[in-house]
Amino acid sequence: MPANTQMKVTKDSLIGDVLDFDVETARFFFEIGMHCLGCPASRGESIEQACAVHGTDADELVKKINDYFAAKA
Repeated sequence: MPANTQMKVTKDSLIGDVLDFDVETARFFFEIGMHCLGCPASRGESIEQACAVHGTDADELVKKINDYFAAKA
């Protein structure tokens, strides 16, 4: 991650964009049972769409990812 650059993730953020920004965020998607991160379809989904499919709370996932980025800043 470039210095002084932080991504702000929302429920509308595309999974592929988040992974491209920091591949280590994959663990948060794995935690919700999303193991197909290399699939073009999953990379084009928003966080909200993925959470709906996997029955998890999108707000909680967004918070985890943003907290992770804040801790790295």
